[in-house]
Amino acid sequence: MQMFSGSRKVEPVTPMAPTPAPSPLRPEPPQNGAAELPRSSGGILSSGVSIKGSVKFQKELLIDGEVEGKIDSHGRLTIGEHAKIRGEIRTKSVIVDGTVDGNITAGERCELRAGCTVRGDIESPRLVVDEAATFIGSAKIATPKATPA
Repeated sequence: MQMFSGSRKVEPVTPMAPTPAPSPLRPEPPQNGAAELPRSSGGILSSGVSIKGSVKFQKELLIDGEVEGKIDSHGRLTIGEHAKIRGEIRTKSVIVDGTVDGNITAGERCELRAGCTVRGDIESPRLVVDEAATFIGSAKIATPKATPA
């Protein structure tokens, strides 16, 4: 009894179709139905969170909840569209999508995006205001003075 025959059928080699890799530009939606928040190395105060007092952070923070008090940082602050801030903001750069009732001092940049509301004064070397943003206050656009050597 012979297990293997001497005549072997040779089939042409055809390459397999590559499997599509998941797109890094469009991440998969979360399975639990929760909204996908931007990924960053910083922290998140999500919608529904309310803080009364001062907030300090180093690198990045996304606030989508409510804060009543001072926000102080040398990093980048993003105020989400559901956020309501009542108090002074002092940071390196800030992007506003929500509501701010208070003064903003940014060391590098302040951006007011469409749909946001800011009631207070802004001081920053760069100020970007979208056409549909609401800004009630005054703006001081000044570059930091260099110290003489």
